Amino acid sequence: MLYLFLRRFIVAPLVKLLFHPRVTGLENIPTTGPALLVSNHLAFCDSIFLPVAVPRQIVFPAKSEYFTAPGLKGKLVATFFRSVGQIPIDRSGGRASLAALNTGLDILKKGELFGIYPEGTRSPDGRLYKGKTGVARMAIVAGVPVIPVAMIDTEKLQPPGTLWPQWLVREPGRRLPRLVRPGVAIGKPLDFSRYEGMERDRFVLRSVTDEIMYAMMELSGQEYVDMYAEKAKELLKKGESIDEHVRLRDTKAS
Repeated sequence: MLYLFLRRFIVAPLVKLLFHPRVTGLENIPTTGPALLVSNHLAFCDSIFLPVAVPRQIVFPAKSEYFTAPGLKGKLVATFFRSVGQIPIDRSGGRASLAALNTGLDILKKGELFGIYPEGTRSPDGRLYKGKTGVARMAIVAGVPVIPVAMIDTEKLQPPGTLWPQWLVREPGRRLPRLVRPGVAIGKPLDFSRYEGMERDRFVLRSVTDEIMYAMMELSGQEYVDMYAEKAKELLKKGESIDEHVRLRDTKAS
């Protein structure tokens, strides 16, 4: 109830008034029943614009740190995330990843929409990075439609390291800042029922994941980088080139 109140009367009106997001493909969202929404991840505000764009409630996994911070502020943050349908997820891998997968499957079994970012973290430079195969395993086991989604220009609206979205963005060569109008493009559902019972085959998982990422690339128009986003962030912290690292890796492989 709190989710519907916040979305309908507070968040959605503000977002639409201030940013006028472009939304296409809403007809691809089923009016009832479960579906897995898979999206690229450019900025923190993706988790605001996408739920506002879709009429039905989307349950998203959120970092467990949002639910465990100490003090009054931590409790308020945790309460807010729970009230808007977010669930904690431990991203440390191993059994934690399995628990997160099972949580997502439980949501889908209830006939709800579950949203996930296959890249696992925000893109460090606006490009699309390699997807993790957990999304494929969830899609195969659940047997639900997989709906690709592309967030567009949200990284310009909220660059890395900024807390609040910006209305105007200054660009090199422009005297005046320009208004940023983000977009949400929703693609046609993907069907992976042909892989039923093959959720333990790593080659199938990689193939399904790559098909999902390709659909998102087509929607978003992003350049694809065959590397996990976490690795890319590590390279940037070290002052190393992502493209050079990919080139050297591919040269060695060949």
